[in-house]
Amino acid sequence: MDINFIFKIAAVGIIVAVLNTLLVRSGRDDQAMLTTLAGVVVVLMMLVPQIRELFTTVKDLFDL
Repeated sequence: MDINFIFKIAAVGIIVAVLNTLLVRSGRDDQAMLTTLAGVVVVLMMLVPQIRELFTTVKDLFDL
């Protein structure tokens, strides 16, 4: 994992935070919650391949 991956996750977090703030201030609380949920799903989808690679590395390391 390189630093660019961490920056991508941080960028998604910043965008979601700004959108959430704008939507809450305009009175659209439901859409703000959905935006936050979508941001969490996007980050989890980005993390799944990294976790798979981690498990593969551990499996190869211990010859399981």
